[in-house]
Amino acid sequence: MALSVSSSSPSNHNLSEQTLVSGDSGSSCVPSRLEDNNNPRWGPAHKGAQELAQLYTKDFSSGLLHWAADTWGSVDLPVIGKNFIRPFREHHIDPTAITRHDFIETNGDNFMVIILPLGVMASRFSTCSNDQIAHSYAWYWYLFLFSVFVCVTNQIHKWSHMYTGLPKWVQCLQDCHIILPRKHHRKHHVSPHETFFCITTGWLNRPLEIVKFWKILEYLIESATGQKPRADDFKWAEKRN
Repeated sequence: MALSVSSSSPSNHNLSEQTLVSGDSGSSCVPSRLEDNNNPRWGPAHKGAQELAQLYTKDFSSGLLHWAADTWGSVDLPVIGKNFIRPFREHHIDPTAITRHDFIETNGDNFMVIILPLGVMASRFSTCSNDQIAHSYAWYWYLFLFSVFVCVTNQIHKWSHMYTGLPKWVQCLQDCHIILPRKHHRKHHVSPHETFFCITTGWLNRPLEIVKFWKILEYLIESATGQKPRADDFKWAEKRN
């Protein structure tokens, strides 16, 4: 009798298999493989991954631009010398001058830079079909968030030179190293200003120093062109002193 009862009743193992195969709508705690494939927890389509990529990309971009302006060129060059390179030279002589600039003077140039890419993106949204937009949606998110970080980089840089009057929430972001901390950025302002160029978050400064990224890049450019890095920066400092 015991044998016939056990053979007629399904085992717990079989019941589990039947439950998984049947895909009972009530058992929402068991995600299907299809759901995992359509909604990846991490990857290029994940919003958190996109935002993290923006931060690293913008931090590197800020460092590359900062390094180029600090290291190469001359204030005597037409157009870019006065309007682009000279402010970087003066910033090394008077680092706190930026703290006396108003919001427009501090951030106006950066806001102007993003007008064109955001204008193109807005045009695409108004003229393209939903399928075309969906095809490039991840890129549009990347471009939008990158533009946001471009806008705030100079403001973050300004805060890294302010030791009084900072809002508590800004100090908190600096202390948590979510944005460029004051103590961290101070390393760049030690002569000859050849390190710690990234000024959005500063996350990439140490890794780039470890691999000697800037020194290798300067060596390659000097070998190819014969130009000495920061030669004009030294002359400008001596002239001003």
